[in-house]
Amino acid sequence: MNPSPIFPAVLPDWAINRIRTEFTDRPGGEYAPLWRLAIGDTDGAMDARTPCTVDRIRGVGNERRTPVILAELHPDTLPTAAPHSGYGSDEQGAIDDGWPGFFHRAHRLLRTGGLLLLATGQRRDTGQLTDPLGLLIATARTAGFHYLQHIVVVHGHAVDDRIVPAPPEGAPPGLIHSDLLVLSAIHTA
Repeated sequence: MNPSPIFPAVLPDWAINRIRTEFTDRPGGEYAPLWRLAIGDTDGAMDARTPCTVDRIRGVGNERRTPVILAELHPDTLPTAAPHSGYGSDEQGAIDDGWPGFFHRAHRLLRTGGLLLLATGQRRDTGQLTDPLGLLIATARTAGFHYLQHIVVVHGHAVDDRIVPAPPEGAPPGLIHSDLLVLSAIHTA
C-alpha cells in the first residue's frame, strides 16, 4: 500500500492558529481536540492512507470531547463533476469511495453541532480556474452536514495600502488564497 502523497499544507500556520482560537476553544477554558487530515486522494481505502494529526496541546483530557475536524484537501482531489446521486441509504453512502463516503464517515464521528472544516486551494483544469466548492457542499449536505460559512484565507500581508503576496511554501504559482468551509453535523432522531 502506497502512503498518501506528500503535499504542501493548504493553510498557512497563522490560519491554523486562528482555527484553534475560533473553533476549538470552549466556554470555561475547555478545548476540543483538533483533528487535522491531509487528504491527498479519494481512491478506495483513502482512510488508511490519509495522515491525521491530533492537536492536544491546549488541554488535558480533551480526547473525550467531540473533535473539530480540519480536512486539508489537495486541489487535485477536488471533484470535477457532480457526485453520483441516489445512494438508496445512508449505509451505502458511508461505504462509498470518494467524497460521498468521506462525508458520511466524518458525519458519524461528530455529534450534533460538531464541526467539519474543509480547507482547499484553487484548482486549475487545462489552464482554467474551476470552483468545485458547490459540489463539495452539496455532497456534505447529503451526508447530514449543514453549511455554515465560507472563509477566504488571503495568502498575503498588508504593507502600507496594498497586500503583498505571501503564499505557503511549496504553493503553486499564482496562489492568492485558500478557501475554508465550515460545516456542522446534523443528526435527526
